[in-house]
Amino acid sequence: MSIIQSIRDKGAKVSVALIALALIGFILTDYFSGKTRAQGGSASDAIGSVNGYNINYTEFEAKVKQMQDYMRQQGSPESAALTQQAQESTWYQEINDLLLKSELNKLDMTIGNTELYDILYGPEAPQDLQRQFIDSATGKFDPVAAKRQIDAMLKNKKTPAAQKESFNRFVEQLNQQRLQQKYIALLANSANQPRWYAEKMNADNAPIAKISFTRALYTDSVFLGTDSTLKVTDDEIAAYLKKHSDQYQMPEEMRTVNYINFSAAASASDSLDAKNNLLKSRADFDSAKNVGEWLAGEGIANYYDGYINGKTIQIANKDSIFKTPVGGIYGPYLDGNTYVLAKVLGVKTMPDTVKVRHILISNNPQDANGQPLPARDSATAYNLTDSLRKAIAGGANFDSLVVNFSDDGGSKAIGGVYDNVYSGRMVAPFNDAIFLNPVGYKGIVKSEFGYHYVEILSQKGGGAGYKIAYLSREIVPSQQTDGDALNQATQFAAESRDGVAFDANYEKNLKAKGFTKNVAPDITENTAQTQVGFSREFVRKVYEGELGEVLKPVKVGQNYVVAVVVEINKKGTASLAKVRPAIEPLLKNQKKGEMMKQKIGKITTLEAAAAILKSNVQTVDSVRMSMMNLAGVGREPKVIGAAFNPANSGKVVPEVMIGSSGVFVVRVDSVGTTPVMNGSVADIRKAYYEQNKQATSGQMGPLTALRLIADIKDKRSTRY
Repeated sequence: MSIIQSIRDKGAKVSVALIALALIGFILTDYFSGKTRAQGGSASDAIGSVNGYNINYTEFEAKVKQMQDYMRQQGSPESAALTQQAQESTWYQEINDLLLKSELNKLDMTIGNTELYDILYGPEAPQDLQRQFIDSATGKFDPVAAKRQIDAMLKNKKTPAAQKESFNRFVEQLNQQRLQQKYIALLANSANQPRWYAEKMNADNAPIAKISFTRALYTDSVFLGTDSTLKVTDDEIAAYLKKHSDQYQMPEEMRTVNYINFSAAASASDSLDAKNNLLKSRADFDSAKNVGEWLAGEGIANYYDGYINGKTIQIANKDSIFKTPVGGIYGPYLDGNTYVLAKVLGVKTMPDTVKVRHILISNNPQDANGQPLPARDSATAYNLTDSLRKAIAGGANFDSLVVNFSDDGGSKAIGGVYDNVYSGRMVAPFNDAIFLNPVGYKGIVKSEFGYHYVEILSQKGGGAGYKIAYLSREIVPSQQTDGDALNQATQFAAESRDGVAFDANYEKNLKAKGFTKNVAPDITENTAQTQVGFSREFVRKVYEGELGEVLKPVKVGQNYVVAVVVEINKKGTASLAKVRPAIEPLLKNQKKGEMMKQKIGKITTLEAAAAILKSNVQTVDSVRMSMMNLAGVGREPKVIGAAFNPANSGKVVPEVMIGSSGVFVVRVDSVGTTPVMNGSVADIRKAYYEQNKQATSGQMGPLTALRLIADIKDKRSTRY
């Protein structure tokens, strides 16, 4: 395990490289023996299905736990959000895997033995595997050594069955990744651009036009005040929705609630209690002989018994703390939601950063596969470290000794070197050894990981370093505070039997007291994160409720939340209420356009229309049919189309064009032809092919298409 890690994360991460190596090894067990893991399950044990294929809850839960373990290894803190994120990631990965497997089965696409060996030992072998087996002579991946050790590991009959199952899941992912790459490559390489299409694009782009126009945008002063007078009926919304229903589809049911927060956060009285509680311990903190042991007895486990450069320390009131004499206590002071006492234990001059190399002899070594080796007692570990020290002093090659003896996986592959190390990032004994000794120091340091032979290679900068102990008391809500908030929320919910009563009660009893009525839109059944906060319980209550029902209080974060279900949008075409905010402005703009069209009447000249629109006349040269946007016009296909209509050549277009951004009156001044050829037709086809190939190569393209046509049933809410 690498010794460079924050004190707060110390001991929390497992070496991903070692795990990956062991995982990869077991690929040979199942795939070369022809074994496959059973998939699917009965409907009674399913939490969902994809095209009729049931997703087994037990297997899914195992994958969720594996995802959680991986996320923890990457440094994600333990929390309800971690669990939810792992579940969401696993769910979508499961859908993608099942959809792809179905396609792969149709194509009879598999991974053969030769290709599998290439995955493990070829030029693109997994990075975790490559890092574990580096030839010390060449500095490159040694596939022979990798295969030898993996084969040896596979013969070990003592590996637990549960561990093998975990390994097999990882192997399955490697296999799936390669198959997915092949599937997407098949689609990408099948992209085609017909010759006729390239020729047509050239022909369409050959005409070039010059137009003059005048316009009035819907936001211009000529339309001032019309928004308040124009009305859009439900029938009009419904007609538009029917015509454009494909643009307003709900992929799953969504609900909207109005809600009010009743705060259960700590009160001023709770804050004073925390401060007084801290002050009661000040005398004992001051007189403690062994500060680390005393703090541990107070429940504070993250005491860092080492020096940290003042430039690196980022805490509240640090300037005042630095001025406190050694042995003195500063505080209490407020740091976020916590009262703190800071005791200055020492001040020393130290560099800003250090470059160091070391060899770790661990008390609990592991083999290259991450499997534990026999433990060493302290005497054995020290004697081995001292032997290495003597060998180096006698001229032995340091890099070779690192490769053969060091138990620090984080630095073994780079000669045991850590560069640009800031204070406080190493465990305390190691930290103090490299920051409080001069360049050139060589010695043995004991830490919780074992014994380190250390050499200080260089140091940069300098300044005062501090050893500081912190005693803190979090400000937490009292039972009285929490109970008062719950009682207030419960009373409001009891007096608000439906949505009408909810609103009336709020206006009468809460609004004047500073409470706010909020809205949380588009809540999906399987989420946990909403505008209210993070809570699966709250979402479950929302989906248990009926339209207009006021829900019982649920605690979310530091609030008791009372909500009323105000909208339920089923899967499929969205409701009128849901789409009105989006469609109503479009229809109002259309009405504005019709009003202006009537006002202009028969078009005589561009200048006359400009006077009515209170606008000027503008000219655009070199208009091509392929242009998406025109200067001064924007994205208006009707204007482009009018420019190349033969009936309009050399005159004013006789009809006002009602566009998406405003109304336009156009005169086509001239139309000519200048062939546009960006190379031969073959070159154009090749360019289009490359564009289409690149667009298809993205993973989300094929997967999105497969999901759109799939029958996916999500029943996770019955289990989570």
